[in-house]
Amino acid sequence: MRRGRFAPTPSGLMHIGNARTALLAWLQMRAAGGQFVLRMEDIDKPRSRPELARAIQDDLRWLGLDWDEGPGSGGPYGPYEQSLRAELYEQAVERLERGGWLYPCTCSRAELAAIASAPHGLDSEGPAYPGICRQRTGEEREARAARKPPSLRFALPDKPVDFVDAIAGPRFYPPGAGGDFVVKRADGIFSYQLAVVVDDAAMRITDVLRGDDLLDSTPRQLLLYEAMGWTAPKFAHVPLLFGPDGRRLAKRDDTMVIARMRSAGIPPERLVGWLAFWSGLVDRPEPVKPAELIPGFDLAKVPSEPVTIMDHAILKLWDVSRC
Repeated sequence: MRRGRFAPTPSGLMHIGNARTALLAWLQMRAAGGQFVLRMEDIDKPRSRPELARAIQDDLRWLGLDWDEGPGSGGPYGPYEQSLRAELYEQAVERLERGGWLYPCTCSRAELAAIASAPHGLDSEGPAYPGICRQRTGEEREARAARKPPSLRFALPDKPVDFVDAIAGPRFYPPGAGGDFVVKRADGIFSYQLAVVVDDAAMRITDVLRGDDLLDSTPRQLLLYEAMGWTAPKFAHVPLLFGPDGRRLAKRDDTMVIARMRSAGIPPERLVGWLAFWSGLVDRPEPVKPAELIPGFDLAKVPSEPVTIMDHAILKLWDVSRC
């Protein structure tokens, strides 16, 4: 059975871009007769807040999106909060260490800042780490670790990564793209790259639909799947929604926040209609319930380019007088 998921980070209120991703991931599974999982990616405890996790769940229920497994619903692969899954991540790190995939990195912030002039290996990942600590001897690593706790980096193999994305199409990344990446920080926090792979594998996720701001994370995750000997899911990366200013949506923009729309009395069917329209699923933004979109859902209809939300659309969405 196919299994998909929506995995938000509870560091802010959910906006309509997040809601669109959730809707599409939900529709993908419901149309396929699969199971839909909700997982809270709250591994970065300083940034994540329980009340925001609850708000996200309230927003999803308001939209009409349910989940088969996750917070409040349980399931065989819980817990469904990353902050409670540290033991699994530590086991994965130990396995990667035994396989010779990791090495300690004690580069200072100044050393990493100096890399800023290096070419960017991946569009969204910043400058590629050149493997400074990878080249150090055992004695050098030991001496530096005595002065500064090391992070752990994954040593990229000398091979390209290619895959076919269900929306973005064929993708190719040359050997070393993005540079060796951190799987466990010096402060003990596990990286997103590691945690998401461990969780998706453990939860038997077969399909990952998410925003295309994470497209360049995929080659790193595929290498982790390979190193761990796990089967990777199929990926579909949805182009983002942009605001009238041409920038990607932000949680700080109140006009885009789901919780504010709920409190203003905007019907959820109206927002779902606009989300479906912006996603190419309907030809006009009329009120609709998520379940009504299931029969005609086709991922091929989703635009392959970012969608800009114009001012007049926001005004129509927010026209409470028509409620």
